[in-house]
Amino acid sequence: MKQRRMTLLVTTLILLLSACQETQENQQTDHSAKEENTNSENKEEDNDDPWVIEEERFNETETVEGVETIQNPDNVQVLVNHDYALPEGYEPDDLVIPDVAFSFDEDVEKRYLREPAADALEDLFDAAADDGHDLFAVSGFRSYERQDAVFANAAAETSEEEASETVATPGNSEHQTGLAMDISSESNDFELNTSFAETEEGAWVAEHAHEHGFIIRYPEDGEEITDISYEPWHLRYVGEEAAELIYENDITLEEFFEHAGKI
Repeated sequence: MKQRRMTLLVTTLILLLSACQETQENQQTDHSAKEENTNSENKEEDNDDPWVIEEERFNETETVEGVETIQNPDNVQVLVNHDYALPEGYEPDDLVIPDVAFSFDEDVEKRYLREPAADALEDLFDAAADDGHDLFAVSGFRSYERQDAVFANAAAETSEEEASETVATPGNSEHQTGLAMDISSESNDFELNTSFAETEEGAWVAEHAHEHGFIIRYPEDGEEITDISYEPWHLRYVGEEAAELIYENDITLEEFFEHAGKI
């Protein structure tokens, strides 16, 4: 009888210990699951923050012969300016001719843009036409060699210092990325000058370019930041989300990256 009671007592203790252990394991599992869900929710919240972007959208640079040289030039939000240069001989491998009106007839390199920018430019021109405005593409992709010639001509007319205020030095031009297009209108005699901003077409572009992923890269009040004078004709493709933030906050591409965080 005593032996049966002892056996029953031991069995009961074993069952109680097993139940406690199972409860503890369940609590730990529940805690881990809650922690995982919380981390996942936090990540989702971060992803919902428009100022938090993928790390690959930031410049990756190396110093090459004293020049900060971009190592990821195919990034559609690449920041090219006086401080960051494109790799020597860089040329995008997805250049195409956008199906838009041009101010010239020749099949030359300035007709070309990278494919995502070309598609967006077509949408922009179509939207302008729907609102009664005819836009014309004037100058898109520009090779290092061509930029060198453009800068040399500008420097010959004034000086290298003055030329650098209106023309990017070779290797530091957005046109070499294939993501920039200079545009104009017949009402502005297809010229690239600040008078474009005063035309109906220029005013429309200033208000709607961001809806199609473009920004006016060199705004009138951003000269001290961009080191380039006001160019209402120079459109730069950065994608719709970035373009909207830049437009709504009235900032430059440089300031966008100062505000942005990485994920």
